[in-house]
Order: sequence, then C-alpha cells, then structure tokens
Amino acid sequence: MEKHWWQEAVVYQVYPRSFQDTNDDGVGDLNGVIEHLDYIKKLGADVIWLNPIYKSPNDDNGYDIADYEQIMAEFGNMADFDRLLKQVHAKKLKIMMDLVVNHTSDEHHWFVESRKNRLNDYRDYYIWRDPKNDQEPNNWQSAFGGSAWQFDEKTGQYYLHLFSKKQPDLNWDNEKVRHSVFDVMRFWLDKGVDGFRMDVINLISKPEGLPDVKTEGQENLAANGPHVHDYLKEMNQEVLSHYDVMTVGETPAASTRDAIRYTGFDSHELEMVFQFEHMGLDGNENPVIGKWSTNQVKLTDLKQVMSKWQTDLNGKAWNALYWNNHDQPRVVSRFGNDQDEFRVASAKMLGATLHFMQGTPYIYQGEELGMTNANFKTLNQYKDIESLNAYHELVDQKKLVSSSQMLAYLRHSSRDNARTPMQWDATKNAGFTNGTPWIEVNANYKQINAKQAVNDDQSVFNFYRRMNLLRKQYDVIVYGDYQLLDPDDDQVWAYTRHLDNQDLLIISNFTERTVQRWYDLSQQSNKIELLSNYEDDQNETLRPYECKVYLIQ
Repeated sequence: MEKHWWQEAVVYQVYPRSFQDTNDDGVGDLNGVIEHLDYIKKLGADVIWLNPIYKSPNDDNGYDIADYEQIMAEFGNMADFDRLLKQVHAKKLKIMMDLVVNHTSDEHHWFVESRKNRLNDYRDYYIWRDPKNDQEPNNWQSAFGGSAWQFDEKTGQYYLHLFSKKQPDLNWDNEKVRHSVFDVMRFWLDKGVDGFRMDVINLISKPEGLPDVKTEGQENLAANGPHVHDYLKEMNQEVLSHYDVMTVGETPAASTRDAIRYTGFDSHELEMVFQFEHMGLDGNENPVIGKWSTNQVKLTDLKQVMSKWQTDLNGKAWNALYWNNHDQPRVVSRFGNDQDEFRVASAKMLGATLHFMQGTPYIYQGEELGMTNANFKTLNQYKDIESLNAYHELVDQKKLVSSSQMLAYLRHSSRDNARTPMQWDATKNAGFTNGTPWIEVNANYKQINAKQAVNDDQSVFNFYRRMNLLRKQYDVIVYGDYQLLDPDDDQVWAYTRHLDNQDLLIISNFTERTVQRWYDLSQQSNKIELLSNYEDDQNETLRPYECKVYLIQ
C-alpha cells in the first residue's frame, strides 16, 4: 500500500454557523474560525473541514448553494476566506471544503435560467419531467418529507429535488453540468484549498427511466446509480489528479463493496467515503418513521458493522472514521452515557475505540469536549428543516406518532443536537456570541466548555490530544491490520491491530457496570499502556466505560 499524508492526518470538522461569532449577529463567521486556529492546532488536528460557506438562502443551512464562488454574507467575504486560508497554511494545517454538487439552490443562476422556459440553454442542467396522469412523474419521496417533485406552473413540468424543494437536483448526464462543476472545483483548488468533502456524491447518477420505488420507506434516493463511477473517474482525471488533495465522499446506502469501487487504491475516484451503516443501527422499526427513535444500539451490532468495514476494506481501500458530524446527534449521548457521573469516561472511551481503528479519524467540533445532545423541550427550539418537516409529517399529517413521542425522538436523533453553539467558556452564550445565538446554547455550557477542558489534564480534550500525538508516533495506529476479539461479547469491545513486529490491544467497556473479562493481561510482560481513561490499571477488571490501549512488542 502506497502511503499518503491524508491517511496519517486527523480531520477537525468546523460548522461555521455555530463555531464563533465575531460581529455579534448571532451567527458564526470565518473570522471566528481564524480566532480559534491555535485551539485546533493544540488539539493535534491536521485538516479543517469547513461545512458550506458559499452564498446561500439557507433553506438547509448552506447546503442550498446560490453561488459557488461567493462567500455567504453572514460568514464574511472572500477577503476573510483568503486570510483564513493563509493563516491555516502558516500554521501547517490544511483546509477541506464542502462540495455540494448533487443539487444547487433554486436561487442559483443556473436554475433561475432553467425555469424560464423549456428551450433555455440551462433547461437541461436540471431534471425536468412532464406530469404523469396529472400527477408527479414517479413516487419518489424527498429525504425531508413529501414528494421529491415540485410542479412549475410557468413551464408545466416538474423538477426533481431529492432534498428540499429549494434544492433542485443537477442533471449529471449533461456534460455541460459536469464541466461547470469541474470549473468550480478548480476555482477553489487554484486558491490553494487542500481537498473536498463531497455531499451525497453517490446520488449524482439517477437510475435510467426514473422508475417508481416499490415500497414506502424504501431507500429511494437513487444511490450508487448507473454512471456514478464514470462521472467520478472523469472528475478525478479532469481535476483531482492534478492536485495533491484529499477527498471524502458522503455515500448513504453504500456497502463495503460499493466503497471499494469508490475508493479502491487503484479506482482513481475518491480517497475515502463516509458510510452510514453504523448510523442506521438505532433507526425506528417502522420504515415509514425512518431514523426517528429513542432506540439504544446493541454493542454486538455496532461491533459487527464497524469490524466489517475494517476487514473488508483492509488492503483495498481506506476508511473514514467518525462518530459525529453536523447531521448526527452527539455520540456521548447516543453510544455513551451523558450523565454527569459517566460523561467524561464514556466520551474518552468512544474516542479511543474509534481512533485506534484503521482509517482517517474525523472529530466534530465539541466532540473533543464531550458535548452532549441539546435536550430541547419544545418544537420551537428546533431550527433544522429535516426535524421540523418530520414532526409535521409524522404528527400532524400521518398521525403516526404523538407530539410528546416525536419530541423524544427529536431529542435523541435531531441534527440540531450537533448544531448548538460551540461551548468556549462559562460566560454568557458560552462565549460564542454577545448577540442572540441563531440556535440556543446547550444549558450545560458552564460545566462543559473549552476553557475548562484545555486547562484540565484529565479532560476529554487532553485525552483526544494525546490520541492525536500517539498517531504521529506509531505507524501501527495508522496502517495496522484490524482483528475483532470475541464478537458476541455484548459489554466489551476488544480488538487488536498488527503491523510488522508491533501489536496494539484496545479494550473498551461500553457499560456503566464493572465487568471481569476473559483475557489475562498479567501474562503479557512486554505490554506498555499507551493510553487509558483511568489513572491506574486493574488488569482484567474493567470499570464503567473504562478503555485502555496497550502496545505489545
């Protein structure tokens, strides 16, 4: 396997809207990112992934782009971005942009032209269809609820939107669309950005003929379509291969087999993908209700999925490792325990369990503090289009769920859990803004914040910092083979990593109970404890949420 810088890197994801507000309008901005570069550097991250910062009407928090080559006014301007990029590189860090090219905003110039008339030069930039029996062209549903088709009175046709109706899908079968996207990519790469995270990139090729979906609730987002690999190979050949950059594709409904096609070391498409299998383990038993639930994930299921991705991709492709991002609830509330007694231990345990696997780890802002779900009590506290639409669809329209039950689902699963402002200190609004924050700050910010964590040697922050330092010291952490131990154990996740003459043993107790385990560590005279979330080692006795990482030479 050829070695690349992006395999050894740690990525820190910044959601700019919620990171730091410097002009007191309640919305984070690019100058706020600049303000905290030393914090990100101190943590030991190498790459900053920025969620979309482009001009946008913000129907879906910037994932509806009106101009790919302008900065959203709330975030600043291009001079601010250029200054950010310069300072990032001066600190030997890198920046990865969010590339959102399955769809644009309906306010993008291309779509404004496209809907003017059927003969417009831009008409074929999007997917327009005639009505079928005075109805939508097919039965596809939007990921945000309702039909995936919007009727346009002026031209008498429907356009496809797999997400919001303000996010019309681009027609990638049109060569002009592809070349327009490639021009956008070159614009940013020529500025000096270091890579792209590609939003729902495996949805860009729709199935031939756009056939109906057979059952309600079925994955109907046209994932892994017939020409997606052709288009990504073309993108790589035309653009990516000319720059030393990293790429990660967001690929819902991708299997390990799909991932190897996208990211195989000889595929010439992408470097890694975000898979969703582990994120779907706590979904509702009723497919119509989808992701909304209060279910707890079974550890045996979580181990099985994550281990499959480790072993199937080993030697063939590269994993992207994540627990959290802007679309997922906080991991310590989801797979750990966010109660005061266990929050710090379980946040560290989850970090170590993930970061010592093979792949490039992604840290979402606040994860390194053990930030928790928002615990909002009322619907009007939520801002996320997906959450609000789901409430109205499941409670008001379909009457499948009661109001109180849906609010419990939102507290567990809403994307807004990840989007509350970054908790910098114990001052008003957690130090995020002197204005009124665009979304409420989590009420626990006085106990959980960066100022406290950076100065506490036993904090989650400093545990993550030590993990990131270890990654630079031991090749086995980056490149070693993975082997799961005891897959049927429903309390402890233990696995080994092996490279040349070095082995790692990682042991994590996923429960709030003390457990005795099967291994006898006292016989391992050549073991060194690299990392633990308790101050002493009781060998095979594992205390609540205890994790330990041993180097065995």
